[in-house]
Amino acid sequence: EAVPPPAPITRIKPVTNGIPVAIIIDDIGYDGKMADAFLSLNVPLTFSLLPMGTFNHRIIDRALQKDVEIMLHQPMEPGNYPTANPGPGALMTTMHPDELIAQLNANLDSLPGVTGVNNHMGSKLTASSVQMRQVFTILKKRGLFFVDSRTTADTRCRQSAALLQLPFAERDVFIDHEQTPAFVKQQLKLLIKRAKRQGYAIGIAHPHEVTLKVLTQMLPELQKAVSLTHASDVVAFQQG
Repeated sequence: EAVPPPAPITRIKPVTNGIPVAIIIDDIGYDGKMADAFLSLNVPLTFSLLPMGTFNHRIIDRALQKDVEIMLHQPMEPGNYPTANPGPGALMTTMHPDELIAQLNANLDSLPGVTGVNNHMGSKLTASSVQMRQVFTILKKRGLFFVDSRTTADTRCRQSAALLQLPFAERDVFIDHEQTPAFVKQQLKLLIKRAKRQGYAIGIAHPHEVTLKVLTQMLPELQKAVSLTHASDVVAFQQG
């Protein structure tokens, strides 16, 4: 899928206690050892779990002991479906509203402790205001937030979230869509730069060996420059 950068965002309020930055690790749930490796960093991260991951419950139990927040990484229909398949539990544009809502509720019910949602793929569904409002109605009822992964520049998520007054944020930087140490390091530096410019930032990464290695190396630099925190804290910071 395309990975366009979001439009620049004006700082909502002055930074007082450090610059809040959340790193969301997507696609968690199918590799317990890699999840454990990220947990061993002992920093506040956010794990976004796919709805039917083999090790979801074990990972959640350990994550909540390690100050790691849990989100649902909700599969959604991409523009190039069926060439790209979002996987089990996906929300599709062809679904009747009752079917879409039932699938979303089932996915949320499968993840105890979930605090928010972001999209896995979804360049087609997130461009549909009608269907994103259906999604956001459920999240609003459950007291959850949404982070738009921004897999398309045509996303309608911000407008739909604003209409329903849903706690909302957007991904600022994709960290590891190229899996080389140099690129991951470059993107983490970009995340710091973005955070300093607008007062907060959200980065999205994945459970790759190279990501873990570079993040481990750069933790001192990150912690000196910004305040690593959960996605919910960055969302709340923007709403305040």
